[in-house]
Amino acid sequence: MNKVTSELNQSCDKTIEAFKKDLSRMRTGRASSSLLENISVDYYGSQTPLKQLGTISVPEPRTIAIQVFDASSTESIEKAIMQADLGLNPSRDGNLIRVNIPALTEERRKELIKKLKEVAEESRISIRNHRRDAIDKIKKLQKDKELSEDDSRREQENVQTVTDSYIKKIDKMLSEKEHEMLEV
Repeated sequence: MNKVTSELNQSCDKTIEAFKKDLSRMRTGRASSSLLENISVDYYGSQTPLKQLGTISVPEPRTIAIQVFDASSTESIEKAIMQADLGLNPSRDGNLIRVNIPALTEERRKELIKKLKEVAEESRISIRNHRRDAIDKIKKLQKDKELSEDDSRREQENVQTVTDSYIKKIDKMLSEKEHEMLEV
């Protein structure tokens, strides 16, 4: 039985980590290098992650700087940032690209929060799917007579408790990020 619970914990932990990554990519009013890390740039005919083409830093609270390794890729990087649908406009200064993060409008904040809630719901659904899989395994053990009915019920309650705790984690992370987005 501990195997089913540990598998549930592992899969739920992976879901939480994926949700954290998604949260770090979502734009707030502050500059963050994670905003640009996953942008792919057309570099000599192949899609290359931006973080492999330059050093991304945050010198000021509302500015992201990219020190480009290869000057010939500067224009492609600028183009990729503009096409990333983040509402950002890069400016070039030699091998340095600066991206000023404008203050979010109330309308844009609401759009981002709506998207944030969608991502959170996808994570909750994933957690619930893990719960369903764990309960199915428990029921199979009961059916195969490897587990008594009382133990099965107890383990299913345990699985539900674990699931509830992970959903609470997602809700807490969601409310923290929402609060961060609403800060002016």
